[in-house]
Amino acid sequence: MNFMNVEHRCNDNFCYMVNEEELVINLKTGKEITQVFLCYGDPFSAGIMGSQQQWKHNRIEIIEKRELKEQYWWSIRVKPEFKRCRYYFELLSEDEKKIYMENGFFDEGYEKKPEMMLEFFTFPWMNPADLMVTPEWVKHTIWYQIFPDRFCNGDSSLNKKEVLPWAEPNQKVNNEQRYGGDLPGIISKLDYLSELGITGIYMTPINLANSVHRYDTLDYQQIDTDLGDKSTMKTLVKEAHNRGIRVMVDGVFNHTSCFCPMWLDVVEKGKDSVYFDWFFVHNWPFEPLGSNAKKKNYFSFAFIDNMPKLNTNNWEVIEFVLNICEEWIREYDIDGIRLDVANEISHVLCKAMRKRLKSIKEDFYIMGEIWHDSTPWLRGDEFDAVMNYPFTGAVSNFWMDKRLTAKELSYSIQRCYCMYMEQVNQVAFNMLDSHDTMRAVTKIGNQDKIFQQLVLLFSMEGSPCIYYGTEVLLEGGADPDCRRCMPWKEIAEGKYQQTMDTVKKILAMRKEIPAFSSARFYFIEEDQARLIHYVKEDTKGHQVHIYLNCEDTAIDVAKNNDVLFSNLYEDGILESNGILIYQE
Repeated sequence: MNFMNVEHRCNDNFCYMVNEEELVINLKTGKEITQVFLCYGDPFSAGIMGSQQQWKHNRIEIIEKRELKEQYWWSIRVKPEFKRCRYYFELLSEDEKKIYMENGFFDEGYEKKPEMMLEFFTFPWMNPADLMVTPEWVKHTIWYQIFPDRFCNGDSSLNKKEVLPWAEPNQKVNNEQRYGGDLPGIISKLDYLSELGITGIYMTPINLANSVHRYDTLDYQQIDTDLGDKSTMKTLVKEAHNRGIRVMVDGVFNHTSCFCPMWLDVVEKGKDSVYFDWFFVHNWPFEPLGSNAKKKNYFSFAFIDNMPKLNTNNWEVIEFVLNICEEWIREYDIDGIRLDVANEISHVLCKAMRKRLKSIKEDFYIMGEIWHDSTPWLRGDEFDAVMNYPFTGAVSNFWMDKRLTAKELSYSIQRCYCMYMEQVNQVAFNMLDSHDTMRAVTKIGNQDKIFQQLVLLFSMEGSPCIYYGTEVLLEGGADPDCRRCMPWKEIAEGKYQQTMDTVKKILAMRKEIPAFSSARFYFIEEDQARLIHYVKEDTKGHQVHIYLNCEDTAIDVAKNNDVLFSNLYEDGILESNGILIYQE
């Protein structure tokens, strides 16, 4: 056995409460392991610590496993009768058997020594207050991300800054250009979004700012006047709710604008400013903008001088942020918040935020922008979920790199669902692209391949999101060109009707087919290296087969007669870039 491939801890994604009655216990091993048994019981079944009695426990084989690139991920649920659980594992290969406990690997029989009970894995107590609880409604939400300035201009009288004529869909854009999209424009398109199948809107920042992207906040209590006002925002949320659409806003609390009142006070007064400790200032007075961050005069976002970094370790700042978020909930009735640069905000603030906001609105959704393993923020006392960029990367890499096989894609997808607790996976914010990335259709350069990616996105567990314009396959290069204007004129002319009908059908399947949102799935390896074939299964055992042909040639595919969706499939032949979905 390769002991280096074996991993388990009594916490995080390896051992956790999935509800008040059950524990999920996961184990990672090498692929030479053919069988795993879990031996578990109450820590006190043999008396208190130090007793010489033989510990009584259950022994059960772990059947469920996911295949990763180099390892297996074994998983089981148990129901400790008295809320406590002591356990160890039996690992079997073709020619060896070992006992795995907290202090290492041993030959069979070692675990029977009474004094060794102190070395077993132990989940001490299932406290309901420690249970990771995520909002039920998010599990069934289809999100639509909107970059307000480029979505729709609904009230030209709001635009006080210079506004350019609405750009053509093939026209590149930058962050210096303003096109006048606003909140009334979003309100005017709510019926459009509802018809598309959208049940959640995520808007990038809408608070007063100098830039068109508004990640340089001037005033957290004011709606940017180019977008509308507080009354407009209230109307937007109310009208969205009337259509069954939830609303999530962007909270930019890692940094502010260099023109916000607090920072200007620091610039003027230095250490005499009451806001001096609200930021990370090292040398004052400052030099001209552009040379401070890299010289460590003060910390900022990504060395950008005009975005000084807030000190979220300071309790005055924490209270300020919490009061702002509370005001947004009470005044606008928003349903969620996406935290920008969430991995740089202090854990102290994140914990306090969850406690405060959930006390106001129990099912409020807190989601962070983190691009890497986010375990420290997903333990039940901070965020509900994060933007699932590992999923985005797994999808993008496969379709971009023809050397990758369907088997390797399956490893990457399985890894995404082993990273966090089940409750987190159910509300993970899954997407193909965003305002920070090149648009998926531009990266791939093929319409049918994007349909394939959308099928994968909407047939996997989590809370899927499409970036505005995806329904018409709007192009866009790297940030900021990914923020082009929504082509409403062309939509009205019917230019994208066939594309939109296909996207609508894919979104509809998400709502109509329970297996699509289920956690149960497995990949089937085919003879063709880049033919993706996976099966989704609902809680009643109904199975849906999904084929995505990423080969360069057509392939014969046998099917059941109950076809739910097909694209480039005819007479048993699945064309290159084609999709086939059928139900058992």
